Amino acid sequence: MAIVILIIVTLIVFFIMQLLPGDPLVIFLGRQAGTGSISQEQLDQLYVRYGLDKPVIVQYWNWISGVVQGDMGESIYYHEDVGKLLLERFPVTLDLGIKSFVIYNVLGVIMGMVAALRRGKWLDTFATLLSYIGVSIPVFWLGILLIYIFGLKLDWFPIIGFIPLTENVLENIHHSVLPVFCLSLMGWAVIARQTRSSVLEVMSQDYIRTAWSKGLTERAVILRHILKNSLIPVITLMGIGLGLMFGGQVFVEEVFAIPGIGKLLVGSIFAQDYQVVQSATLVIATIVILVNLIVDISYGWLDPRIRYG
Repeated sequence: MAIVILIIVTLIVFFIMQLLPGDPLVIFLGRQAGTGSISQEQLDQLYVRYGLDKPVIVQYWNWISGVVQGDMGESIYYHEDVGKLLLERFPVTLDLGIKSFVIYNVLGVIMGMVAALRRGKWLDTFATLLSYIGVSIPVFWLGILLIYIFGLKLDWFPIIGFIPLTENVLENIHHSVLPVFCLSLMGWAVIARQTRSSVLEVMSQDYIRTAWSKGLTERAVILRHILKNSLIPVITLMGIGLGLMFGGQVFVEEVFAIPGIGKLLVGSIFAQDYQVVQSATLVIATIVILVNLIVDISYGWLDPRIRYG
């Protein structure tokens, strides 16, 4: 199914880009194409160079066959190999994505567990309130708010740019605080709410009461029985959340002027740079599909009753 979904994604992305109004070459050349500074013969040569002179079906086949062979084509706007463009920006997106993914999942599970184990107490009320706030706040609005408060007013964190981890670890962390917080908030809130619900459901099961009656310690009951059995719906959300995180990362990279794939996508969409948009979306979709595949496989480890035949 993962392969089928990936093929469907390529079809949707490719043909939606083709439906956009305007000609990518004319948009790139701007007034030159209309003022006569570039001849029709030169324009035709560019169409041939980028493969835009061929039927749509042939263009799709050429793109897919090239991707399979590691060739994602040439960018109209940047005049560079698309694979090179993505490789230059992917480490930035991956850096922010991994930090956010780890932070919001760990904090979400911990907060959800604490809220469920202290149901009805002030910790439960506090965690529930924070989760509602986290789900309700739009990522782009939160980014602008953080820039205004912590960047402009308090001057605690930089508001634009990115420092690679390989150049300076401390500066990398310093530049990552605000964008990672933006990316983590909604995911943390969703994971915390789901964990709380799952833990409460598991705690009401007979085998949990049996574990308590055997005299097991609270630590053993929580880690061996409650946590493991309540993680299946949570892990499902983790896989879905990865896709939502990449979507949010497009906004975050644009707001904080971070040179990642998200910012590259936004610029390429406005320039109607087909090759970049198609290939970048395909890369993100592949990552999301692979993560969800791993999530599905992990069910068998979490619940021995699940078997794949």
